[in-house]
Amino acid sequence: MIEQAESAAGRAPDGTSTPGRPGRRRSEESRQAILTAAIELLGEVGYARLTVEGIAARAGTGKQTVYRWWPGKADVLLEAVTVHARQHIALPDTGDHAADLRTFLAATFAAATPPTTDALRALMAEAQVDPAFGDRFRQTLLHPRREALGTLVDRARTAGLLAPHLTTPTAVDLAFGALWYRLLGTRDPLDDDLAELLTRTLLQPPAAPSGDAPRM
Repeated sequence: MIEQAESAAGRAPDGTSTPGRPGRRRSEESRQAILTAAIELLGEVGYARLTVEGIAARAGTGKQTVYRWWPGKADVLLEAVTVHARQHIALPDTGDHAADLRTFLAATFAAATPPTTDALRALMAEAQVDPAFGDRFRQTLLHPRREALGTLVDRARTAGLLAPHLTTPTAVDLAFGALWYRLLGTRDPLDDDLAELLTRTLLQPPAAPSGDAPRM
């Protein structure tokens, strides 16, 4: 929403770009400083001790600047994690559906490292006790991630590679369910081995050409 407002502010009524104003640039710098400060402080003091005042002080801005853009600390972290996901998790489209799925899952797991993992756990917990924030959490982070993975699974399904007993939503549940279970429950690693295992679980090998003997 902030990015859309800033983009709109940079265009004239006829749709052409207008020269940048220093005020907008300073606002973007402040926004980035606040997002960085929130993640850094979370890793240092934990979610319970994280405050808007502390975030503002670390970012070198006033707390009213934070409140102008976000309702509270949870929403600051939510945007920070969402930006992190967009920057580090691409949606590959090489034509090799298994490789694309494996790459996406591996990138997703690689992006889930401290302090991002701390933020994800805190956000999931906050979403359970604050229904309004829970809606924002699902719309801002969970749904876009599900749609991205669902796109890859749909491509594999169209190519006849999705395991026949699975639907796209269930396949997405299995993949992200493993991520959240390890994040919140076991703390077992999110690594390339898990990405490979999930890919082999969700997809089936391509059918052998007619006349070829099946491999054992």
